[in-house]
Amino acid sequence: MKVVLISNFNDEAVPESLLADELDQAQAYMMADEWNEKNCDDNSTYYAVVKPDDYRLWRGMADLV
Repeated sequence: MKVVLISNFNDEAVPESLLADELDQAQAYMMADEWNEKNCDDNSTYYAVVKPDDYRLWRGMADLV
């Protein structure tokens, strides 16, 4: 599993970032929860989500043009 940082405001122009990969499901959800508790509030640009290993990161504007 991967832990990916995605736009907190669902902004298509904001690229996603890889926080961690090659984790088992429990590790991935624990890492995402911990990151969100420490770093995420109403004004945060990113929040952490868990995605499958084959998930391709969104590149923001590069994927739109």
